[in-house]
Amino acid sequence: MAGPVRQPIDIASFERYITQNVPEIKTPITLKQFGFGQSNPTYQITDSTSSKFVMRKKPPGKLVSKTAHKVEREYRILSALQNTDVPVPKVYCLCEDSSVVGSPFYIMQFLDGRIVTDPSFPDASPQDRTEMWHDAVRTLAKLHRLDPKAIGLETFGKPRGFYNRQIKTFTQLGDAQAKTKDVETGEEVGEIPHMGELKRFFEEERRQPRDRGVPIHGDYKIDNLVFHKTEPRVIGILDWEMATIGHPLSDLSNLIAPWTVTAFSPDRHHSHKNFAPGSSTPGLPTPEQAVQWYAEVAGWHPGSELDWSMAFAMWRDAIIFQGIASRYAVRQASSEQAKRVGEERGPSAEMAWELVGRVKGGQAARASL
Repeated sequence: MAGPVRQPIDIASFERYITQNVPEIKTPITLKQFGFGQSNPTYQITDSTSSKFVMRKKPPGKLVSKTAHKVEREYRILSALQNTDVPVPKVYCLCEDSSVVGSPFYIMQFLDGRIVTDPSFPDASPQDRTEMWHDAVRTLAKLHRLDPKAIGLETFGKPRGFYNRQIKTFTQLGDAQAKTKDVETGEEVGEIPHMGELKRFFEEERRQPRDRGVPIHGDYKIDNLVFHKTEPRVIGILDWEMATIGHPLSDLSNLIAPWTVTAFSPDRHHSHKNFAPGSSTPGLPTPEQAVQWYAEVAGWHPGSELDWSMAFAMWRDAIIFQGIASRYAVRQASSEQAKRVGEERGPSAEMAWELVGRVKGGQAARASL
């Protein structure tokens, strides 16, 4: 999945840093850039012994958001998880000196496995399809069982008020991103549909899930996992930029989004026909089965709180897509598909609004799954 470098860096400067700080990597090196990674440019390093590593950095130039692109936080949580039963790549260094390659970065292990972009696992057998989903859910529950204090993450985030902080953060992001102007056309990215109404609904604390205060990934989904090359198991979780101490339903809602998205909008770019109501794909679990698997390992069942969190997940996604659109507008986007992905902000916001209507009406949002 690594190809030509789209955002060049000073390789000579990078090699000098590696020689002084990362003895595991033998210079000279060659670089390729991965096609994935909407937020932080990600590079494959191949050293003189043909060993591979990964470097992940902040985008170049002035950033649209001061709260996004936190590679330092990624490095911290990856370091904390090294000796737990949560599979993550080994990390080698964090460099906060922008003079080396233009922005802060860290270097981690290259996991030689499978990154699957279609959550229905079309190339897997029915048995492996079931187990790959089962292990994805099980791995998430293992993360949520961890005590932040026990792994040195007691200051990584606050144990209470997670959703209120999320509302504040994403509101600020949405406001800033909406005002971003395209460098060629001068047009603003614009506000997502129903922004004010959605914000007011989520701010009603009486509806919010009760606090749990566990480590969360922040963007847990199938294509942020690395699976073993031949076995149906997760060998690593990637893209920890949005990790914090928060509510586990944020991650669980994100993971089961293929069912949610497809149920409400089967023609969307992010929809998957195999997740449509009434579809029968051998080995693909139901969302109810996935939630039950989660409950068995996590030790608690989300119940009706999941309905609210699913609506919130769609609102958050809309603002994330808006962020991708704003990075494209100033040509900071690191993905070749950024323009198309950014256009998903409208449909995601409409879906959040529909889910909110169902929660308000007392109708379980999951009833349509």
